[in-house]
Amino acid sequence: MTTVQRPTAAFVGASWGALLIGAIAFLWGLWNASMPLNEKGYYFTLLLYGLFSAISLQKSVRDRSEGIQVTGLYFGLCWFSLIAVMTLLTIGLWNATLAPSEKGFYAMSFVLSLFAVVAVQKNVRDLGTGRAGGEADSATAIRSNEL
Repeated sequence: MTTVQRPTAAFVGASWGALLIGAIAFLWGLWNASMPLNEKGYYFTLLLYGLFSAISLQKSVRDRSEGIQVTGLYFGLCWFSLIAVMTLLTIGLWNATLAPSEKGFYAMSFVLSLFAVVAVQKNVRDLGTGRAGGEADSATAIRSNEL
């Protein structure tokens, strides 16, 4: 049986802070950008898609490491989604008529958001498994009874 160490309050706070800083900076940049609305929508959709695909991939990797079944198809789709969103952002920024500093700003705030959302999801899961009588504990009990 694996022992899950609870994350410290400092790590949880730093993770949420990084996520908020990255996402808000990205969105603030979009709000103040002098680009057409459809281009802003493209980058906004990439942010949402990127956050979702990073969380899905992290959850799938963690599920597999804990012996929870994840289909190969879903696992592959998670990897494909993350690679696709990174590729689409790269192509979009490469072809954008933005200053190099603006392109770097969007890329770095996007990557910060992806990294932070993985840490936040990990913290949420670690804190959830430590809850007495919680959903994760009952799922663990069911799995250990099946073994």
